[in-house]
Amino acid sequence: MSRPIVSSVSTQSVNPADRIDFWEEHNRRALVGLSCSSYSRQGLLATQQNIEMGGLRLADIAGNEHVIERTPRTCRTLPKDSVFVSLLTAGQAVFFHEGGCHTLQTGDLVLYDTRRPYLFGFPSPMRQLLVDIPREMFATRCAPGALVAPILFGRSSATEGALVSALGTVLRGWATGDGCDNDVSSTEDTVLDLVRTLAAPRMNGDPMPPATLSQLAVAKDYVERHLTDPGLSAERVAEAIGVSARHLSRVFRPTGVSPARHILQRRLDSACADLADPRLLHLTIADVAHRWGFASQPHFTRSFKNRFGHTPGESRPTNTSQRPAGK
Repeated sequence: MSRPIVSSVSTQSVNPADRIDFWEEHNRRALVGLSCSSYSRQGLLATQQNIEMGGLRLADIAGNEHVIERTPRTCRTLPKDSVFVSLLTAGQAVFFHEGGCHTLQTGDLVLYDTRRPYLFGFPSPMRQLLVDIPREMFATRCAPGALVAPILFGRSSATEGALVSALGTVLRGWATGDGCDNDVSSTEDTVLDLVRTLAAPRMNGDPMPPATLSQLAVAKDYVERHLTDPGLSAERVAEAIGVSARHLSRVFRPTGVSPARHILQRRLDSACADLADPRLLHLTIADVAHRWGFASQPHFTRSFKNRFGHTPGESRPTNTSQRPAGK
């Protein structure tokens, strides 16, 4: 599955005297209004790729030493109603906001509100993976209420570090294309689940204990990354995240489905997306079933019809000119 790349730019070919203006204008159109300053003798050398991820936007940004700032005036004149999730994957950074300052090291993640002013300074070459979550989606899917101050994640506990690492794995996969075997909606769900697990306990509390939320998010992430493995099972997931199979069932109980049912549903959802994709008409139904871990085509067909109310063949596009005969 190809990634829907919205834009991809570099300042390398831009006249050094024009790079700051170029960068500010691109960000204003593609991401968020801001001002930029460069502290390198070479001038600003930066790249940015913006990729759609369902209702989210992923920005993969790299550059040399520079500072970006979203001033109170910019917040008024160029409004942006989002929550940004910024994972620093290389370098160091300082994040100033109206209530104080955060110092970030490689692997740290900061969550912040684009309606509030901030300054992000990078004293060395850097890379960040930034998720743009529309505010309404953040409130509905992650945590209700106001994000009154930026929140730094990654150091407070081993569990938090594992969650940030899991989120980084998903984002890197989508940025490079290695994670595109998963459909867009499942990737969006995984990202929002992980952000919710991190943010909800810090903001407004959550009916599920933080430890349970963390285990659920890590378990779902493991499932997404191993859906095509025929040996994937609830027992293997439990072993991978370090809990018993019985405890894993308790972790999944608030979702209304068992771990095994969740695995089956995610496989069926992924297979359904493949069957409906006109680009994959060259694959037979047996090919799709095998691709998503089903050893038996009759079992796949029965499970598919139970979930969707129709057969796998009825999910295929009506234009059959490219379909193998009898498939």
